[in-house]
Amino acid sequence: MGKRIAVVGVGALGGYVGGYLAHAGHDVTLIDFWPENIEIIRKRGLELDGVTPEEKFTVTKAKTMHLTEMQDLSRQKPIDIAFVAMKSYDTEWATALIKQYLAPDGYVVSLQNCLNEERIAGVVGWGKTVGMVASLISVDMYEAGKIRRTVSKGGDKHTVFRVGEVHGRITKRVEELREMVGMIDSAKTTTNLWGERWSKLCQNGMKNGVSAATGMTGIDCDRNDAVRRFSIKLGGEAVRVGQALGYHIEKIGKFEPELLARASEGDTAALDEVEALLRPGSNTNPNPRADIQRPSMAQDIIKGRRTEIEFMNGYIAERGNYIGVKAPTHAKLTEIVKKVERKELTPSAALLGG
Repeated sequence: MGKRIAVVGVGALGGYVGGYLAHAGHDVTLIDFWPENIEIIRKRGLELDGVTPEEKFTVTKAKTMHLTEMQDLSRQKPIDIAFVAMKSYDTEWATALIKQYLAPDGYVVSLQNCLNEERIAGVVGWGKTVGMVASLISVDMYEAGKIRRTVSKGGDKHTVFRVGEVHGRITKRVEELREMVGMIDSAKTTTNLWGERWSKLCQNGMKNGVSAATGMTGIDCDRNDAVRRFSIKLGGEAVRVGQALGYHIEKIGKFEPELLARASEGDTAALDEVEALLRPGSNTNPNPRADIQRPSMAQDIIKGRRTEIEFMNGYIAERGNYIGVKAPTHAKLTEIVKKVERKELTPSAALLGG
């Protein structure tokens, strides 16, 4: 018997991963709180797209549920693997909803941007909590039932999925997960989930809020000298906070953590090296849709949705305060994005000195 999989949150990332797994023949139930999204998927399938013709197909095999229909799970086979792919601020309630339908050895996978494993464990326990980092995947749900990927698949150039236990040991279940998502893109198991998570947080912390605050695409942020250097400052501060917390930080995109930290602290040679890698045209995994691609937080601003800024840059600033390593640039960006979110400020490069 195959594993019974539920995806709670059928947005860009949850829909992309859940859709691929269903297309590959896994028993997948897509659960979402956006009625239109579920209704459209039921009527015409979940449309996935990418940068090659082979990545464009419609998923018709996935089961679907509105949030209000979840009680029907009580009359079905228990869930073996539940992916929580909600925004960070929705983690606890989404986990609590699926908890009661888990099999005795079932578990919850955090398929999210930020460090939410502790929130999930607070609901289901550490033994039922697994982490999965999706790195440089760049997916966008541009309308209900339609998801597109805006960067090339990682292949042997970049490992997209990193699956790990919170305790760091390699187990049968993380090997099983790696095999599942490995048919979507490159994947590995990791003994360093927390270091991988912090690396992804550094990466997101440099991009998401910056695009949200400026209203610019990611590539335009990198083109602007002042905004680019603001991003580098964010990256360096995040590295120093993570190091102080004791994490072994993995490579942050194209950057070694120490190089990024030194660049943010006034090391001219390090800054020149980082800027050369950041400027458009230096990407090892080119983005054919770079001129339109915006990180998820910038998409939230455009759609009038709440952002995850408190769980991203705000979290880095809070952890810095806790450990005694200040991260003032993260605190500043958090304040700016919250004001943009409340429409007290209009997105502009000038907000970050650009």
